[in-house]
Amino acid sequence: MRKVPTTIITGFLGAGKTTLVRHLMENNQGRRIALIVNEFGDVGVDGDLLASCGIQGCADDDIIELANGCLCCTVADEFLPTMQALLDRPNPPDHILIETSGLALPKPLVKAFHWPEIRSRVTVDGVLAVVDAAALAAGRFADTPEQMAQPDHDNPLEEVFEDQLACADMVLLNKTDLLDAAQLDNTHSELTAKLRPGVRVIRASRSAIDPLIALGLSAAAEDDLAARPSHHDTEDGHDHDDFESFAVTLAEVADPAALEDRLTQIIALHDILRLKGFLAVSGKPARHVVQAVGTRIERWFDRPWRADEDRISRLVVIGERGLDRAAIEAALLA
Repeated sequence: MRKVPTTIITGFLGAGKTTLVRHLMENNQGRRIALIVNEFGDVGVDGDLLASCGIQGCADDDIIELANGCLCCTVADEFLPTMQALLDRPNPPDHILIETSGLALPKPLVKAFHWPEIRSRVTVDGVLAVVDAAALAAGRFADTPEQMAQPDHDNPLEEVFEDQLACADMVLLNKTDLLDAAQLDNTHSELTAKLRPGVRVIRASRSAIDPLIALGLSAAAEDDLAARPSHHDTEDGHDHDDFESFAVTLAEVADPAALEDRLTQIIALHDILRLKGFLAVSGKPARHVVQAVGTRIERWFDRPWRADEDRISRLVVIGERGLDRAAIEAALLA
């Protein structure tokens, strides 16, 4: 029997993974695609956005959301049963996409494809890493002068970023429209220097890539794990003590633009890595999406509120351990 190809989509917080998944599902070439989407926090924003995508042939049961944790840490408890359920369907998918949390390490997930329950039925067609070109150019993953001055310093952002790249079969250098030509060339060169030989870099804006390229790598990544080094190879498991996430519930918002101005200040003051969620806007029947990567914020109305939904605003905040939760919540609720 032909093994079902599976593509693991990795990349740091806000790189454009969900946008890529939607693009691939909208251009599915007639294939039955199932999606497993994983989020670090306990509120599934990305899964909710994809579930309401309205893509033809994309049924609700084709999108499986695993929230409040990273798949690299919950392989046995969540990932394997989910994969078995997909494969045991009367009409199993032609291709499986796995969108990992932005803080997940892909290598432990690739290792899971050796588990006896699934190894004869699926293969990792490829690990596709999405990189935010503007964040890389701005030095988001580089050591700060303070870190470099410490003899035994750790940079958890850099470690996660490098582990994601080290496992990749292809890299999507995304959000290239945010850089000028010289910046883009320099960033491309910096990125290429971090990759294994032969790993191709594709430049893109809004995660637009030919699905025939993205879903046809035939890498069988599970068979060459030794060639994919990780900072955590010598560790027994991996946790995310360096990062934290929490959600804040707000009342209806009268002026989203004014809230955006306040969010920009809050994000900068507390060095928040990622902020995302939904707003209920006074007098508006549609749900308002907020997506922030650092202080870069996007907002749009995506769909009408359903009759069975509570019209509340909820934002997820993700950052390095030590966020002043009380101060952030107070500022958001002000």
